Amino acid sequence: MRTIRAKNKVRATVVTVTTALVLTIGFASGALSSESLHFEMPLGLPSGSWGFYVPRSNPLTAEKIELGRKLFFEKRLSSDGTISCADCHDPQKGFADGKARAVGVDDRTGTRNSPTVLNALFNPGQFWDGRADTLEDQASLPLINRLEMGNRSYDDVVARIRSMPDYDAEFRRAFGSAPSIENLRKAIACFERTLVAGDSPFDRFMTGDTSAMSDSARRGFALFRGRARCSRCHTFSELTPFFTDFSFHNTGVAANHPAFDSLSKRAYAVAEREGAKEAIDKLSREDGGDELGRLLISYQVFDIGSFRTPSLRNVALTAPYFHDGSASTLADVVRFYNEGGKANINREWELNTLSLSDEDQKDLVAFLQSLTGRLPLPQQTASK
Repeated sequence: MRTIRAKNKVRATVVTVTTALVLTIGFASGALSSESLHFEMPLGLPSGSWGFYVPRSNPLTAEKIELGRKLFFEKRLSSDGTISCADCHDPQKGFADGKARAVGVDDRTGTRNSPTVLNALFNPGQFWDGRADTLEDQASLPLINRLEMGNRSYDDVVARIRSMPDYDAEFRRAFGSAPSIENLRKAIACFERTLVAGDSPFDRFMTGDTSAMSDSARRGFALFRGRARCSRCHTFSELTPFFTDFSFHNTGVAANHPAFDSLSKRAYAVAEREGAKEAIDKLSREDGGDELGRLLISYQVFDIGSFRTPSLRNVALTAPYFHDGSASTLADVVRFYNEGGKANINREWELNTLSLSDEDQKDLVAFLQSLTGRLPLPQQTASK
């Protein structure tokens, strides 16, 4: 197997300075560069391209990162003071939550599994259905979701934050003004852009350390790119080292819901007709309507039951799997695809049974485990 030897021994997706260290060193006010953060890009991407993932409208500063870190762990952002961002994105659980579906205020169970926010700065869209274009949007939408943080409005959130003198001072240091929903979104997004994990065994193997991966993991990598066909959606190359095509696919997971067959057929019948948006919005409010996936955002018939292809980096840390949390282990995930996914009206046409042996499936799991990188340590963990 050819090993890619990166110039200057650059390792993939390595962060050698965490948020804590950034603040300990005490960078001066002003936008931080990749050099000041000692931020190394994923294998194959020029180090100078790091700035591409930071919008000009929200440059990173030490003050904004620290404010965002505090807000990320702040339970008082929720309507009853019980839920923070970190409850669904716990650093101790790969910045996911270990639950099949997210649980919000008043123990309300959500409709989807909590995706990790590790390496989320590289995503061109956020959430399983891609409904948020930016991390700023992703940070604010849970605040007013009744199944998540449960606030009636953004005004309620801002009024609560403004009543806390310590936050008023921090917002003024970071933004030069009193707390606002716009700056709250920006601060959390700045912190989330520091949550990059890398230096995995796979990365070390690809940069010349042939002992970094076990024989089983190496066989799994060959299967991943070959007979198992995983790389059709979980694409990897020197230029796109994320193990995702950042697209949306129906692999049949949505068909786990008993109402999906009926809902999808009805959606298919109305999706290209006049008034389709209103008809689909109505279907979304029925039991199982969320399983229509990307369709609820795009209103395109080919998106029925489709969900975002997640990155596989650090995937061993974020069980259970799929947007509905229906796969408890990586072995379950591999078994699901070995069987060709689950048939439905809009299942990805390339899916079929793979006839992988038990040993093949174990090798694939070993490869997926080799994608676990060095994690950032943001000085705090979610309260239990």
